[in-house]
Amino acid sequence: MVDLTGLHKHFILEHLKEGDVAVDFTMGNGNDTLFLSKTVGETGKVYAFDIQPEALDSTRAHLEANGAPENYTLICASHHLAGEYVKEKIAAGMFNLGYLPRSGRKALTTKRETTLPAVAAAISMLKPGGALIVAIYPGHEEGKLEGEELSEYLATLSKYEICPSQFKILNSPDSPYFFLIEKSPKCKD
Repeated sequence: MVDLTGLHKHFILEHLKEGDVAVDFTMGNGNDTLFLSKTVGETGKVYAFDIQPEALDSTRAHLEANGAPENYTLICASHHLAGEYVKEKIAAGMFNLGYLPRSGRKALTTKRETTLPAVAAAISMLKPGGALIVAIYPGHEEGKLEGEELSEYLATLSKYEICPSQFKILNSPDSPYFFLIEKSPKCKD
């Protein structure tokens, strides 16, 4: 069976190297933050965002327990505000939409009104040749609507600058899926 998380990492590793800047737009419990931190190494930089203080605490503990380099900044703010904190062009970014795993609060999820602006801003933050992963969870209504809205938006972007792809299990409509959004290496900064 397809391992979607493994595919996320496979695609990001094609765009991210030691010394780069990366963003985890939806920190959660810090799994993507840890992956990005170890990938960019001591000379790189990772910014991670979440609106829930417990996500920052959980992520910090996860990073420390797993030997992450001290190259990260954890920010308690919505992902749509990332541009206020990140001033560098980024090589990669990851979104894992939905709710905070193991929080017991499934009603507190990412929302379309901040997700679409966050993804649009993240695309503008990409350096030429950079990439984003956006994981969608259509098993709940907001997740389904987020995915539909993002799909419509991504279809409007210039194919000469941005290449959005969708990876989905076709015979399981409620299964998570993701978008890979790549910026052409030929784009001007």
